[in-house]
Amino acid sequence: MRLHCDALQVDIPGRAPSQPLSLTVEPGSRWGVLGPNGAGKTTLLHTLAGLRPAAAGQVVLGERPLAAWRRRQAAQHLGLVFQERHDDFPATVLETALIGRHPFLHAWQNESAEDAARAHQALDQLGIDHLAERPLATLSGGERQRVSIATVLTQSPDIWLVDEPTNHLDLHHQVEVMGLLDHQARSGRAVVMCLHDLNLAARWCDHLLLLYPDGTACWGPRDDILVTSTLERLYRQPLMTAEIDGVPVFLPRVTAPSSSSLSSSSPSTFSRGKPHDAT
Repeated sequence: MRLHCDALQVDIPGRAPSQPLSLTVEPGSRWGVLGPNGAGKTTLLHTLAGLRPAAAGQVVLGERPLAAWRRRQAAQHLGLVFQERHDDFPATVLETALIGRHPFLHAWQNESAEDAARAHQALDQLGIDHLAERPLATLSGGERQRVSIATVLTQSPDIWLVDEPTNHLDLHHQVEVMGLLDHQARSGRAVVMCLHDLNLAARWCDHLLLLYPDGTACWGPRDDILVTSTLERLYRQPLMTAEIDGVPVFLPRVTAPSSSSLSSSSPSTFSRGKPHDAT
């Protein structure tokens, strides 16, 4: 199933209307949404999920405007991983993952054994099935982030909307989660993810959408968008670039302090962990 933005404008308080977005997220594609803080990445993702109204234009899910879908039916196709915490309630890890099956249940219908098996499988894929009976509140930030992703994996939507998928994750789990999202796309699902890490986007995404603070935007295939001058304007930061394993890598270009500024700075009063007598 595809997700289409038809001249979509999102509403950012205190800012002029954004540039209309007309783009299509096809099954199997991996879109990265990049931009500085406050550019509207999360607002856009919530608009795509139907949680916020569009300022203008519309979101089309499949062949129908998203506004024409019943909420429960839309939730069978759209899955959202929030950036903010929405888990301040007494529940176990397994009970939280089972929320992903709720769009498929009728009112007052309990989860089935098959639903529980799906949830356990999702938790296992994220490496946290051994925590299934633990209260969610006792988990670390990284573990709770993996529970959030496992909940959408239990839901198994056609379109993943993921806000900062690597939040709170160490390097190993960042790679695991990005690999999981890549696998979802290769299985025919569409993935849209907001990212702060430019290098994750360069390695794992095939399309990029850049949101500028002034409301303008540009989008397209990754290799067309990963232009150093374009990214420098986006982040207002000079960049250096290299290529590793055929993938561009970007680093901030930082001016080294001059020798005079180093010599004029106060000398350290510590050496090898032992304080000097400064008198």
